[in-house]
This record gives sequence, structure tokens and C-alpha cells, in this order.
Amino acid sequence: MKLFNKLLMAAAVTTSLLAAPIVAVAEGFVGISMPTKSSARWIADGNSMVEQFAAAGYTTDLQYAEDDIPNQLAQIENMVTKGVNVLVIGAIDGTTLSNVLENAAAAGVRIIAYDRLIKGSKHVDYYATFDNFKVGVLQATNLVNGLNERFGGEKPWNVELFGGSPDDNNAFFFYDGAMSVLQPMIDAGDIVIQSGQVGMDKVGTLRWDGAVAQARMDNLLSANYTDKKLHGALAPYDGLSIGILSSLKGIGYGSGGEKMPIVTGQDAEIQSVKSMIAGEQYSTIFKDTRTLAGVTVGMVDALLKGETPEINDTETYDNGEKIVPSYLLEPLPVTVANWEEVLLGSGYYTMDQIK
Repeated sequence: MKLFNKLLMAAAVTTSLLAAPIVAVAEGFVGISMPTKSSARWIADGNSMVEQFAAAGYTTDLQYAEDDIPNQLAQIENMVTKGVNVLVIGAIDGTTLSNVLENAAAAGVRIIAYDRLIKGSKHVDYYATFDNFKVGVLQATNLVNGLNERFGGEKPWNVELFGGSPDDNNAFFFYDGAMSVLQPMIDAGDIVIQSGQVGMDKVGTLRWDGAVAQARMDNLLSANYTDKKLHGALAPYDGLSIGILSSLKGIGYGSGGEKMPIVTGQDAEIQSVKSMIAGEQYSTIFKDTRTLAGVTVGMVDALLKGETPEINDTETYDNGEKIVPSYLLEPLPVTVANWEEVLLGSGYYTMDQIK
């Protein structure tokens, strides 16, 4: 129960952070710009924020840009024209917003980067996210645990690396966190990257596209594993994991006595939870969008009351113009051994959603 107690403690901290805004009668108009509805987690983020902002007394304008950068720019410009007081932005590409944020700031709009750092702008007031380096550490730790569990006597382990979208600053933190665990094992010869593809310039997956990840895994398998077995794949997001697994299953892994390689993930999406239960995906990372939304509501509430939002990091996130003061939440590792405790026990999902 230690993990569940930790989860409850995190919820209690978030509740204390949000106690004032939830009970206060507030006034303000908040623009919420989310990147896409193609990922279930962004839908959950948007819904959680709308709900919690409403409970705090704020009006919201939630828009999804469907991974189209000009669309996101136009939506943000429109929100400013409508008279929002604060913008909460989950950027598609964190390097493309400088001009629109310059105009927003000139109109007196405060700006919060949501889960993805906005780069190249001095007008980003705060950043709400998870400990993204730790996410990568947990992913790699899950990978190594799975390799030991399923292929303990077969060293060296053949592993391939997948990264997130190169235009998402978080992808580099995930990758660097993972490599802090894996690189010493690569150097020691315990893990071998048969393709030789290492580094975000080689392994990045634009727009976190699962179809791109599946096609790349197809190519990796045909080029490097016709006479070798793949033991694991580092995947930083569940949407990529599902594509990678489709590729692996397509050539017989996971059937006919052929063990499924260890495949990691992130965001605890329902499809991946079901995949874990089925013995396919090995792990994921749970990032509770309710608590992230809650911290963001607390930041906005403080800003609009002329107060200083609570933060816990003033060193990590340099956007090229400033160190953006941030609040980092704790990610939690999830496997088939603890998914019920973490995901059902916290109320994030119900059993009916998983069946």
C-alpha cells in the first residue's frame, strides 16, 4: 500500500494548494489552448481544467488545435481578442509562440505553460508540469526491471530506443532521464543497441505519432533482427508503444512461444492499460491530469489576485529567455502488478472503463 499512500499524500498536497481557489468566488476569463484531441490525456487535461476553473468561479475558453501550429496561433490570437486575462497553453511546438505571446503580454494577458515548456519568450510567467527527467528515469527503470524479469539469463539484451517529438521540450528530458539509467549499461555491454541509433536526432518521433513509431520499428526489425531477438524497446508515450507493439506482433513476437519484448510507455491511457493486462505492454507512467489541472488553477487564481503562485522549482526550465518558475508534480510507475492500486484506487479510472 506504500504507493497508494504516496498517491493519497500527493492528492492531499494538491487539495491544500487548491483550497482557496475552490471556495473563493472569483472573476476572470481564462483561455486554454491544448495541442490535440488525438491523445486521450489532452482531452482529460482540458476537461479537468474546465471543471476546476468553473468550481473556482472562472469562465474558460477551451480550444484544441489538432497539432496544427497555425491553427493554435490563430486560436490564441482569438482568445486575446476575446479579452482573456490568462492564457494556459499546452504548446504543439514550444518554439513557435514568441510573436503571439508578445502581443498577448502587450494586452496585459498573463501566460502559463502547461506541461510543455514554451521556449524563446520572456512572457511565460509560470510553468506547471511533472518531473520530466524523473519520468525518463522511471521508464528506463521499468525497462530494466522487465528485462531482468523476462530475459534475465540472456544478456546482453538487445534494445531499441524511441524518443518523443523533437519540438516538445519534454521529449529531451524524458530521453535524458532514461539514458541516465541505460547509458552505463550500454557502456558495460549489458545492453546493445543493434541499430546504433542513439540520440534524439536519430530516435525522435515527430508529433508523437504512433504510426511513425510503428513504421520505424518495422524498419529496425527488418534491418537488424532477422537473426537476432529484440528484448526491449524504450517508448516514452503509450501512443508510440501501441504502434511498436503492433509491429512486434506482426512478425510473431508474443505468440507461438516467442516472448514479447519489454515495451515501456507513459500517460496510462486505457488502451495501454488493457495491453499491460493482456501481457503485451510492460509498463506505463501515470501522470494525474487532475492534479496538474489543479496546480494550474491555483497559479491562475494567485496571479489574478495579485499574489505569487506556489512553485517548487526555480532552476530546471530555461526557455532561452528566462528560467521559468515551475511547479513539478511526481509521476508514478505503473505495471500489471500495481495498476489497480494506482489507477482504480485513485479514482482516475473505474473497472468498467478497463474491462
